[in-house]
Amino acid sequence: MTGATEWSGAVGSVWAQEHARTEQALAGVAAVLDAAIVAVAPARGRAVDLGCGGGSTALTLAAARPGLTITGVDLSAELVAVARARPARAGVSFMAGDIAEVLPGLAPVDLLVSRHGVMFFDDPVAGFASLGNSAVAGAPLVFSCFRARAENDWAASLDNALDLVRPVAPGYAPGPFALSERATVQEVLTGAGWRDVRLHAHDVDYVVGTGDDPVADALAFYRRIGPAASVLAAAEPDQRVELERRLGDMLSRRIRDGAVTFSAAIWVVSARAPKELS
Repeated sequence: MTGATEWSGAVGSVWAQEHARTEQALAGVAAVLDAAIVAVAPARGRAVDLGCGGGSTALTLAAARPGLTITGVDLSAELVAVARARPARAGVSFMAGDIAEVLPGLAPVDLLVSRHGVMFFDDPVAGFASLGNSAVAGAPLVFSCFRARAENDWAASLDNALDLVRPVAPGYAPGPFALSERATVQEVLTGAGWRDVRLHAHDVDYVVGTGDDPVADALAFYRRIGPAASVLAAAEPDQRVELERRLGDMLSRRIRDGAVTFSAAIWVVSARAPKELS
């Protein structure tokens, strides 16, 4: 899986430290995804949250389906520690590891879910096929992912403010926008054997700055998380001051109801497992 070293190291560490801010940003995503998950979740059985992060998806599912046994899996041990530190729910556990290695030991699985955690497979067909091989026949898969970068104001506006050109490579490339195209999602999932593949488009709020100074709060977020972080970190001091000034100007124009609020364009994808366990 692309980025495995980063997520189990520096990137995962930053996300763990900034988990309150990332949860705030992804709250709109969580609301529509959680509703879609609960709509198909069985009352009993085993569920696995792929790339569970700080545990929000798993814990929300547990509240709605207390009869499920739920395991959240993430590459980052530090994010798993965040999840474990939250108020416990019966039947919910979290573990650090690569899902390709962990999932066979959890089989048979009755439900697979993920909030933006399945866009990083080097070989997506093989990756999703391995998920299906650990699921009971007809088990639901529900996950969220970003639509095209240009449709996501939280990313496109930063690119524009920093004069960044993001070349669009044809075909699949692991990363946040790997599953942005409907045709790619359909091709990958059907190629992996999943059936009844459905995509629903949603546009949700993406809040990155709140409090007494929402622009400063948003800048603190983007210095560490998202597409601007690496650019700011690599800039010379004078250049960084100018880049942050431009970002601040742009962020100030995104204040709504006292918060810096962008839009995020996402898919909520559902499918059914293809066959009996292999």
